[in-house]
Amino acid sequence: MAAPGRDPFHAGSADEADEAVRGTCEDASVCKRFAVSVGYWKDPYIQYFVRQAKERKAPEINRGYYARVHGISHLLKAFLKKTECNCQVINLGAGMDTMFWRLKDENLLPRKYFEVDFPTIVTRKIYNIKSKPPLSKPIMESHSGESLLIDAHSLDSCRYSIIGADLRSSSELEEKLKKFNMDTQLPTLLITECVLVYMTPQQSASLLKWAASTFQTAMFINYEQVNMADRFGQIMIENLQRRQCNLAGVEVCWSLESQKERLLLNGWETANAIDMMKVYSSLPQADVKRIEGLEFLDEKELLEQLMQHYCISWASKDSSNLGLETITF
Repeated sequence: MAAPGRDPFHAGSADEADEAVRGTCEDASVCKRFAVSVGYWKDPYIQYFVRQAKERKAPEINRGYYARVHGISHLLKAFLKKTECNCQVINLGAGMDTMFWRLKDENLLPRKYFEVDFPTIVTRKIYNIKSKPPLSKPIMESHSGESLLIDAHSLDSCRYSIIGADLRSSSELEEKLKKFNMDTQLPTLLITECVLVYMTPQQSASLLKWAASTFQTAMFINYEQVNMADRFGQIMIENLQRRQCNLAGVEVCWSLESQKERLLLNGWETANAIDMMKVYSSLPQADVKRIEGLEFLDEKELLEQLMQHYCISWASKDSSNLGLETITF
């Protein structure tokens, strides 16, 4: 962990800090695959990216991931509906996410879907795509024109791109996205899941500002920790620190208000934030009932505590008057 007061990404332990962050990508993917195997939601693609968990995950963890996946998906699909899919999606810190393939199956692909992550994660994802036909075939099917561009650190097709870049450098990010035909005139949805919290507040502010100033019509969805000033939040921070994982941006995660304020201060016109317990209770109740029947949950209080320490915040700017500010749960 970086020395107190130093930027963990540029201190002597920068590689170590980044490595710990990369490890969280693996953790999240393993948890998602386990929840899928129990029947929380359908994802036929995640098995090609990540091994099955060695041990069972606790029911509250599975329900937490269910709320996270469905919450993000709810806002994403609302954006696709408002834009009639005439838009682009940029998933920042995408890890082993499978949204591109699931949207293709539902005939909901945007004009282009971009993913950005650390080059080492991108390399692994591209290797899996190249070596597994159920992943590569849908990309080929949605591609037209010249041959697909694919190398160790990037993949580019008509509808899908994966780019290795450092999200702490907006200029590098923009340059790489433009190289792969990002269109700043198109309505754009940007997604970050447990990404901003690993940056300093200055670095995440710079990324949010870049997004707000680059696209005329856009929406930003962020999933991460909240209410971190209480005892439960402190324990979460200590557990991550034991794994050399420093939450450099945790001060923005003190409350739902601080989450909203960050978005508004960095160029977004509207902003909302709700904790995951609210998200969970706003999801289709027939499906919530179904998943609650999958596993017995002993400690309802623990689930509530956990869900109250994660949130989804979202922001919009809408020069095309598409009604983005009306998107909600």
